[in-house]
Amino acid sequence: MRYFSKQRFGKDLSSGLTTTLVTIPDALASAVLAGLNPVYGLYAVMIGTPVAALAMSSQLMYVANTGALAVATGSALSGYSGDALLQALVVVTFLVGLIQLGLGLLRLGAITRFVSNAVMIGFMTAIMARIILGQLGELTGFKSDADNPVLQALDLAGNLAHVHGPTFAAGLFAVALIVLVERTRLRHFSMILAVLATSLAVYGLGLDSVRIVADLADIPDSLPLPALPQFGLVMELLPSAAAIALIGLVQSAGVSRSIPNPDGNFPNVSRDFAGQGIANLVASLFKGMPTGGTMSETAVHVGAGATSRWAAVYSGLMILAFVLLLGSMVEQIAKPAIAALLIVAAVQVIKVGEILDVWRTSLTARTVMVATFVATLALSVEQSVLLGVVLSAVLYLYHASMDVHVMEMVATPDGDFEEHPTPRELPGGKVTVINLYGSLFFAAADLLAEQLPSSRNAQRAVVILRLRGRSNLGSTIYNVLERYAAQLSKHGGKLILSGVSDVLYPQLVRTDLFKFVGEEYLVRAERRPAAAMRTAMALGEAWLENRSGRE
Repeated sequence: MRYFSKQRFGKDLSSGLTTTLVTIPDALASAVLAGLNPVYGLYAVMIGTPVAALAMSSQLMYVANTGALAVATGSALSGYSGDALLQALVVVTFLVGLIQLGLGLLRLGAITRFVSNAVMIGFMTAIMARIILGQLGELTGFKSDADNPVLQALDLAGNLAHVHGPTFAAGLFAVALIVLVERTRLRHFSMILAVLATSLAVYGLGLDSVRIVADLADIPDSLPLPALPQFGLVMELLPSAAAIALIGLVQSAGVSRSIPNPDGNFPNVSRDFAGQGIANLVASLFKGMPTGGTMSETAVHVGAGATSRWAAVYSGLMILAFVLLLGSMVEQIAKPAIAALLIVAAVQVIKVGEILDVWRTSLTARTVMVATFVATLALSVEQSVLLGVVLSAVLYLYHASMDVHVMEMVATPDGDFEEHPTPRELPGGKVTVINLYGSLFFAAADLLAEQLPSSRNAQRAVVILRLRGRSNLGSTIYNVLERYAAQLSKHGGKLILSGVSDVLYPQLVRTDLFKFVGEEYLVRAERRPAAAMRTAMALGEAWLENRSGRE
């Protein structure tokens, strides 16, 4: 198949146009959500989207502004204003790109697996709740002095008499338009149509008391001049940038794993990390805010017929043309229309089904999700991300430490084996084969020690521990097995290790466990799974016969 064809070009161009019309209002709204001039949201996708498309492994994932990234960016920049705000934005986006590029080059794409689903659902739900609560003021025209979205919403509830009627009417009109248009064939354009219609209505009816973008900032209709980051702000903004980078990577990893490339293969997550990092680095030089993979725009992108990475490149070029040709028109957009867009989008992102799935999973998952949700509402975004990472690590360690159990392998008359619960006390003068299941690392050591059958009342008991498939045990587990081997030896018994892999063998040789067991009773793994176990059983029987002969 030829690389270029008119059919593919036409589909990618059409898809790029469709996604552009969805992305432009999102980009404007995301910048407003972050407390920035709306044009910085456009700069981000104008530069970052095509660069990411060319650099990533994923050919169809669309990189743009997201609500979570906007909230996190706004939290990071909350202490800045004026020229300092712009300088801080450049540094934050630069650091986000640098961190993402570094993680990608180090092939650490798997890092996102260590953020649990319960934590992510709790975090994303709270972020959407923050967006909804935080935009109620813009929707109603009520200005609260509170600095937390929850407190702002409570302040509004106590001052309903101060709601600005024309602003609230414009906001409700925009919400109604979005909801209605989404039920038609024009659903992909519901956001931009609602923003345009509401802004035209505000202008046509002469509602000068309704705030527009021009009341917030001037929108240039030219390309941004390059800006270098102020490196004196790096250490101050690094923690926030790390949190933003992690949010972006977790979100994009979810998109990357669900959208295969046109050839059917799934993208390389680490390369996607690096590609997004490069995009944010370049965007930072042109005053763009941080971007990342977004499921909503990607769904529109693919649904509109994108066949390659060039569809996103065309989209970025169209946004560039929009800024150059129509930038001044952005100043006339009604602020309540943007608030309506953000509120509806946030409501749509809340996944009730996924929340219920976590809720029904276990008390632990439920507790973690609720704790993350509450923390994200109450604390800064950076603090809640850190808490989420800690909770994920604690949850992982807890489950891994409990995921250990042992079973006895009993030979059957037909030469096969059956699994039975391991006896609490070992039988004397017999060979007992023990299979180890679960994650054997230091946190699981005590549970493993409790589950191994006791030899205190058994004389001349032989225990075979199957280690097939194990590549590492760790010093704490070695200590447990050394104590167990010593206990067996004290009562005239013997420990034999079976199925030792080529990777595990040199580790064992360097431990005291090797001295307890001895080279002869350390049975190496074979291709047939049961072969090493049969060899170990024969060694055990021979050892018992030898001891009986001595007595």
